[in-house]
Amino acid sequence: MAEEATQAAARPDSTAHVRKLVERGQQGDRQALEELYLLHFDRIYSYLHMSVGNRHDAEDLTTQTFMKMLESIKRFKWQSAPFSAWLFRIAHNLAMDHFRANRRWQPEEEVPEPEGESEPSAEAAAMQVIGGQSMLQLIENLSTEQQQVLTLKFVFNLPNAEVATILDKTEGAIKSLQHRALVSLQKQILGTSER
Repeated sequence: MAEEATQAAARPDSTAHVRKLVERGQQGDRQALEELYLLHFDRIYSYLHMSVGNRHDAEDLTTQTFMKMLESIKRFKWQSAPFSAWLFRIAHNLAMDHFRANRRWQPEEEVPEPEGESEPSAEAAAMQVIGGQSMLQLIENLSTEQQQVLTLKFVFNLPNAEVATILDKTEGAIKSLQHRALVSLQKQILGTSER
């Protein structure tokens, strides 16, 4: 039994191992900071790539996330959520800042109206919608918060407590957002198939 606990603590992703790395990182241990970076890079990058939708911005935001980690790790305090939730929270805040900045500066594009097309039959319209919309496109119709909850819960398999920490919400709010998102998706799918 004691041997199993020792082996679990030695795993690179175990809570005890990460805790030791954070403690060493807070004391300025460069190797510990590098290991924290390597342990968390893939998940943070994947989250940001899914959030912002392109590789270039995701790379920039991932770099910013880890720069903020280096700047503020000395102020990190262990609470109920793990270190990874703290990193996801930094990444989430940077992604939200990115969206706000882009929304402020991007001019709206005008979408031209189709010329002279007649209305397709209901059956043809349904086939077009079903064929043209993947699940990702349906998810894009959800609110930003609903998208984030579904991504963190079902892509990254994070528990409600960690998602709540990342998004700075209560667990009840996360459950509610998840429920509303799934109901909305169900309505979209049913609406698509009924057309």
